[in-house]
Amino acid sequence: MYLSNIKLWNFRKYGTEDEYVDKVDTPDLNLDLNNGLNVLIGSNDSGKTAIIDAIKLVLKTHSYEFIRPSREDFYRETKRFRIELVFKDFNDPFEAANFLEWLGNDDEGNLFLKIIFDVSRDDSRIFPSDIKSGADDEGTSLIAEAKELLNVTYLKPLRDASNELVAKKGSRISQILMGDEAFKGKESSHDLITVFSEFNKSIEKYFEGVDRSGTALPDLLGKKLKEKIDGYIHSFYDSSKESSFSVYEGKLRQILEKISLAIKDEMNLGLGTLNRLFMASELIHLNRASYHGLNLALIEELEAHLHPQAQMQVIEKLQTEVGKQLILTTHSPNLASKVKLENLIICNQDKAYPMGSTYTKLDEGDYYFLERFLDATKADLFFAKGVILVEGAAENILLPTIARLLGKNLTDYGVSIINVGGVAFLRYANIFLRKENPQMDIKVSLITDVDVQPIECNPKMKDTDGTERFMTDAEVETKRTETITTKESKYDEPIKSFIAPYWTLEYTIALSCLSKSFNQAVYICWKSKNRDYVYTNEEKLRYISEADTEYNAWLRDKSIEEIAFEIYNNILLKKNISKAVVAQVFTQILEEADLTLYDIRNDDKLRYLVDAINYAIGD
Repeated sequence: MYLSNIKLWNFRKYGTEDEYVDKVDTPDLNLDLNNGLNVLIGSNDSGKTAIIDAIKLVLKTHSYEFIRPSREDFYRETKRFRIELVFKDFNDPFEAANFLEWLGNDDEGNLFLKIIFDVSRDDSRIFPSDIKSGADDEGTSLIAEAKELLNVTYLKPLRDASNELVAKKGSRISQILMGDEAFKGKESSHDLITVFSEFNKSIEKYFEGVDRSGTALPDLLGKKLKEKIDGYIHSFYDSSKESSFSVYEGKLRQILEKISLAIKDEMNLGLGTLNRLFMASELIHLNRASYHGLNLALIEELEAHLHPQAQMQVIEKLQTEVGKQLILTTHSPNLASKVKLENLIICNQDKAYPMGSTYTKLDEGDYYFLERFLDATKADLFFAKGVILVEGAAENILLPTIARLLGKNLTDYGVSIINVGGVAFLRYANIFLRKENPQMDIKVSLITDVDVQPIECNPKMKDTDGTERFMTDAEVETKRTETITTKESKYDEPIKSFIAPYWTLEYTIALSCLSKSFNQAVYICWKSKNRDYVYTNEEKLRYISEADTEYNAWLRDKSIEEIAFEIYNNILLKKNISKAVVAQVFTQILEEADLTLYDIRNDDKLRYLVDAINYAIGD
């Protein structure tokens, strides 16, 4: 069996001001889960931990932690919260037998188990509540044996693995071992008890100065130590009594508390290795041969103390686990890029969005495409509050600077710029589109070029009879405006496209109020190209002076369209200059310039970039 669905009413972040009884048919969270790996991702405070804690609060853990409801579990000032968990796929008949009196049948005749936890409070206290189960909305109390079969394995965030794995009273490693079939139910008869009993006798003999066979030891220091202690005991207590040294108290649990866990032949293990060792020991709960209960592990912040390569090792293993369900949280783009898209659940604005094909508008081919190309840099989009999709490195470099010049730092707004490396926007955009409401509340700006060449390029077209000819000014303008309209209408909310109004980003900038500064950047890259775009500050000043002289000469006899064509086509393109490097140099120039001389916000050429930034940040 596995946890197939969780519903929450007024629990933590998932709630409204309405009390539960007024919205029993409309839960604040209704989340389906995979029978296997589930990875909860999203920005901070997006509700990932609330989902984990709700499950843990109802099912409890194998480590028998003391978990009970608190005032913080209630959404704001509401007085009641409710958690429902539904389990399906009772493949093992023993699993179903354990819950026989609480099972129900769904519309397709399949068995399911619904667990209910309904908690109320008043202004002074939280009322006691019991875990119930049943096919109806009320259920009946679940017996202790059935509850124990629903316990989960839980690994908390920022795990102190070094402390959990050492020998001590009540150690976590002893609890893990006692829960395994190798030790469970064998407290009074186990091979280790015999081993320790023999060892205990050897310890006693050592302090008597002899070995197990009664032969005197060459080292009698232990015997002398015991005699010193016995001398004080005779004086302080009773002359007929003596001390006794031992390491064994007669019970298996005490033996296991003396055991620590490490990597053989390795010393001074780092936090990353200890964390992986700790996870390995905790996850043995999922591999018990004769266990007929729930095999579910909750792991918060899987990446804790792990470098990216170690993260990859762990997630690759977990994705191959069969017959086990795992629910993880992560803030790691590395992990998000490695996990299959259908295993991801995006938490955003107090809602959760599974990324399986049942829920998104991604086609089957989109999933294959994104698994190939959704690397760690692009996976950042899963954690953003707003996203700007761009088709090249130039936009990626330039946009943060444009935003700062507008007084809007994208980092402060939690906005990520994702370079899709081409025009495959639809593949990425469909990540944010749902087949059914609610839609994702993540603003996605899509910036692309109109890609219609200006009249200076002498563009051609074919007439209806197939004759090829040069286009007229009017035909170029018609094609440009129609292309913008088509691209703008291609996507649905929350995705909005912003189109460079003329040809490309670079050509449009060359037409704008920043034309002269852009020409400086192109000129610098042109002159310094043969030296890997490296130049001194003195050379930079000279190049800028030369570029301005050339630009001022153009102004005397060229239109702005002709100047833009000269900059973009005749220099940047024909000289084969890197657009990314030009963008980098251009941002440096902008950051050093007196931009009060330019009205970027109201420039009709740059308006699409300003609007894209404002939309992504929700302004």
